[in-house]
Amino acid sequence: MKLPHLTVIGGGQMARALVGGMIDQSVLDAEKLSVIANSESTGQWWQENYPGCEFYTAGSSEATDKAIAGSEIIMLAVKPHIIPTVLADTQGHLMGKLVISVAAGVPLAKLTEGAGHKRVARVMPNTPSLVGEGASAYCSADEVTAADVESIEAMLGSVGYVAPVTEGQLDAVTGVSGSGPAYVFLIIEALADGGVAAGLPRKTALDLAIQTVRGAATMVRDTGEHPGVLKDKVCSPGGTTIAAIRSLEQNAVRGALIDAVAASAGRSRELAQ
Repeated sequence: MKLPHLTVIGGGQMARALVGGMIDQSVLDAEKLSVIANSESTGQWWQENYPGCEFYTAGSSEATDKAIAGSEIIMLAVKPHIIPTVLADTQGHLMGKLVISVAAGVPLAKLTEGAGHKRVARVMPNTPSLVGEGASAYCSADEVTAADVESIEAMLGSVGYVAPVTEGQLDAVTGVSGSGPAYVFLIIEALADGGVAAGLPRKTALDLAIQTVRGAATMVRDTGEHPGVLKDKVCSPGGTTIAAIRSLEQNAVRGALIDAVAASAGRSRELAQ
């Protein structure tokens, strides 16, 4: 489906990943996009990369009278601590709009209070949305309609995988997939460093690490087998892989990743306070 006019308040990295991906996947036309932000450089980036979109300075009358008034969907893509300011600036202008927030930790109760109605949803996308490989989840307030859900799923589904969750589960989503790309980037970098340490040229080590992570993830997805089963199939008795797994376990890599997810989810809950 094609989305109606969308106004994004923020326009930073997450908006660039999610909305940019939607435009690249032809779910949203650039001519039906308005961006509201404080920085002129942000507006310049959007207009250079997606000609046809409109930019408005945050807090201006044009931002509310043209961008918000002319849109059916409003996306709040700012840092959590900026949400109260955004809602105050747009007070009274969000009625009748589907309001979608990507701000981690800001609960539906605060969003609906600021928006003045309950046609509000929270989404947690991640940055691979920019290349059509996102992992996203959403929850919604009482007045979100079936058509709104269809729009939300079209937006998120156009750039990867999407799942409906309860609001209570959204902090865990933040820990797993919202922050997750950073964990994987760190793993790829570490694998490449290990390859260099073992004698490989940097580019070869990095290319092998990238493809290995991609291939392993594809195997888990496409075979349907548990990752532990696939891991065991690689570990020959007395072989090189089981020696590596032993080292990973001795260095508590599994526990470190579990703790990382818990730390991210915990921080998301703190932001809600």
